[in-house]
Amino acid sequence: MISQLESGNTDLSNLKAAGVDLSGIDFRGAQLFGADLDGADLSNAKLTRCNLNLTLLRKAVLVKADLQEANIFGVLLDNANLAGANLRGAHLVSRLDHANLDGANLSDLRAGADMRNQPMGLIRIVLTHASLKGAKLIAAELSRGDLSYADLSNADLTRADLSRVNLTGANLSGARLEGANMKDAQIHNAIFVGASGLDKVFDFDSVQGRETATFDR
Repeated sequence: MISQLESGNTDLSNLKAAGVDLSGIDFRGAQLFGADLDGADLSNAKLTRCNLNLTLLRKAVLVKADLQEANIFGVLLDNANLAGANLRGAHLVSRLDHANLDGANLSDLRAGADMRNQPMGLIRIVLTHASLKGAKLIAAELSRGDLSYADLSNADLTRADLSRVNLTGANLSGARLEGANMKDAQIHNAIFVGASGLDKVFDFDSVQGRETATFDR
C-alpha cells in the first residue's frame, strides 16, 4: 500500500485494513471509498481531501489526523477517537455515536442535511453521546443534526448553523454561541451554564424545550 502511494497510485478503494497500524501515513488526496478501516490506527495520518465515503471507521484512532476538506459521507465512526483531529472544511455527514472529538477543529464543517437529496429518509450527522469538549466549530454547518447528549462544554460554536439541531440533554457549559443560528433547535434538558453569547444567538426564541434547559441564574 505504501509503495502504491509512493508510485502515485492513490486509488485505495475497498482497501481491507481493519486494525492495521497506519499512523502517520500520507494519504493526501487518496480514494479510500468503501475501505474497511475499523479499529485501524490513523493517528497523525494525512488525509487531506481524501474520499472516505462509505468507509468503516468504527473504533478507529484518528488522534491529530489531518482530515481537512475530506469527504466523509455515510461513514460509521462510532466510538472512534478523533481527539485533536483537524476536520476544517470537511464534508462530514456520518454516524459518530460516542466518538471522541475533544479539542478537534471542525470549523467550516459541512455537515448540514441536504433537504434536496433525501430519498431514503433524513441523512444527517449523528453525534449522540459524542464528546466535543473544547472543540472548534466556528461557522460549522450542522443543520438538522443529532447532537443529543453530546458534551460540547467549552466548545466554540461562534456563527455555527444549529438550526433544527437536536441538542436534547447536551452539555453546552462554557460554550461560545455568538452569532449561532438556533432556529427551531431542540434543547430539552440541555445545559447552558456559563455559556456566552446567548443574547446574540439568532432565533433563540424559536427553540423547543427551553423551559427544561438549565441556564445561569
